[in-house]
Amino acid sequence: MREYAVFALDAQGHVTTWSTRAEHIKGYRSDEIIGRHLSVFYPEDRASSGYPNWELEQAAENGVFVDRGWRVRKDGSRFWAHVVITAQRDTDGTLDGFIKITRDESEAQQQRQRSNRRFTDLFELAPVGLALLDSSDRVLDANSALCALVGRRLHGVVATELLHPSDPGGGLVPRHGRKADAAERHRRVLTGAAGEPVHCDVHCAASVHDDGEPFWLAMFQDVTEQVQRAEALHHRATHDETTGLLNRQGATELLERELRDGGRELAVLFCDLDNFKRINDSLGHDAGDELLAVLAQRLIAALPASCAAARLYGDEFLVVCPDVRACGGVGQLTAKVAEVLRAVIPLYGRLVSVNASIGAATAEGRATARELIQAADAAMFVAKKGHGRTSRNGPPVPAAQLSLEEELRDALACGGLELRYQPILAEDRSITMAEALVRWPHPIRGLLSPATILPVAERGGLLPELDRWVLRTALREATGWHAAGWQVAVTVNVAGLRPDDPCFAEEISAAIADSGIDPRRVVLEMVETMLVDLPSKPRAVMRDLARTGVRFAMDDFGTGYSSLARLRDLPTQIVKLDRRFVSGVGTDPADLGITRAVAELARSMGRICVAEGVENTTQFSLLHHLGIDAYQGFLFSKPLPAAEFRALLGESPLPVPAA
Repeated sequence: MREYAVFALDAQGHVTTWSTRAEHIKGYRSDEIIGRHLSVFYPEDRASSGYPNWELEQAAENGVFVDRGWRVRKDGSRFWAHVVITAQRDTDGTLDGFIKITRDESEAQQQRQRSNRRFTDLFELAPVGLALLDSSDRVLDANSALCALVGRRLHGVVATELLHPSDPGGGLVPRHGRKADAAERHRRVLTGAAGEPVHCDVHCAASVHDDGEPFWLAMFQDVTEQVQRAEALHHRATHDETTGLLNRQGATELLERELRDGGRELAVLFCDLDNFKRINDSLGHDAGDELLAVLAQRLIAALPASCAAARLYGDEFLVVCPDVRACGGVGQLTAKVAEVLRAVIPLYGRLVSVNASIGAATAEGRATARELIQAADAAMFVAKKGHGRTSRNGPPVPAAQLSLEEELRDALACGGLELRYQPILAEDRSITMAEALVRWPHPIRGLLSPATILPVAERGGLLPELDRWVLRTALREATGWHAAGWQVAVTVNVAGLRPDDPCFAEEISAAIADSGIDPRRVVLEMVETMLVDLPSKPRAVMRDLARTGVRFAMDDFGTGYSSLARLRDLPTQIVKLDRRFVSGVGTDPADLGITRAVAELARSMGRICVAEGVENTTQFSLLHHLGIDAYQGFLFSKPLPAAEFRALLGESPLPVPAA
């Protein structure tokens, strides 16, 4: 224990007791040091800056102060010290002095320095790219191999800036790998010196500095050649050599991906050339192959960029359209493809007339690529029997669905719908907003929620009318709250009333005027996917409404593809974090990281961040710690009828229920 020095100081920092261990470490005898100020133990620059007194102030304020740094012995030599200063107080709380413990860690510090030098040498000379990253993905250091790989110096660069546009997304350090001692391997695509994609296997290992701050060591192994070879093999396996189009395997993989992603508007066209065997027999197979290649190029040139074409077998083509509504519908797309495949082609010195029979099928009611292709093939067979006409094999609309749409239309016309209000709480748990949520008390099906109502309204073309009813009803009922003294904003989801509708501003302004509500108490919620590609004119309409006091909220934030520039340009004052991320903040590090990032992003842009779907005290505590501005969820209240919500306003601020 000789490496420890323990001695006492008075309240002003003068030495009052000394020990033989202190004499051994510091070099002073007790008669030389008692009564002198502790600043004698510090290097001149530290002593003159007032640092010793600052240490005592910190110990007095917090009870204890811990530090590491250089200290000075009597002979002027320096040693690396670990220092603990503890405040001593009388029974009445008066500061009586301090106990200071100093440990000489010079040998350990020298070992650390030697180890650091060895690490630095190995780090710099390694043949693979290496980088040290902090908790914000900022590069603390990078070796020459990594700098050469990306063609730039990297110190201070945010690691995500190194990613190529083709990278699948995410930080260099995985969200679930951000724990000390965690290690992970994953694939990332960096941007090379000439802008080319550089595929790397990235190995990440987490650790902590001596001061407790986390850091990550990332190793980058260039695997671009292996990736390119694998891509070339996959391309050959999924593409037709004659036409360059997808083959059956490639088309099947594409359809399966689209079906997994939802694919409600997915459609396929099965195209079969008429009399192709006669062309092959009369002009030869080379001529037939050339004809197929020419028609393939005509298809590629004519189809929208979102569509893909494939050659299945022989003279059979398949067109895949992920969003047929955006392409004008099945009929318009089929007509366009039929026109492309109905042509006179110069071939081997002759003019060859070609035509095709086309069958169309949509994804509705079909779960697999095979079922979808078979349905389109069956429709093509019907068209073939009709001598070149097209045919669609779409499912009929069920009678039950038509009945429900008519019932909803009647409910809108006859006052058969109701509103519920769910409170949105500020940090102090006072109710500042309430979201209006529609309910339908159906006489047979019971109380129906938006999850059931909205799809029915969308299929029946009733969304705009439903939005008008919810907006006008909510504003009228909210005016009653304000008259009673509760200045709570009401938020209304709009999906059928869109900013790119020429009458949007007029409809909103008329509803506000008719209700007499203060526009500053009106919030219009729009999902992120509606806003992401909004043209400049509708954005200007939103800004004009915002100048009157109306606020806009981006709902379900994090589920779309908003860029930071788009979020900055949109006149949205509120960002509502999607409940899927909120539900995982207490259990999933990825959701916690996303939530923290959204909160910081909203704060940096001056937006209010609302967490939806708060259901337990753990989520609330973590969200509050992350700096979320407002909270909504069943932890505080379910959506309530208007009268019950008015009663709840009288209880604001709401308590946090016990866990």
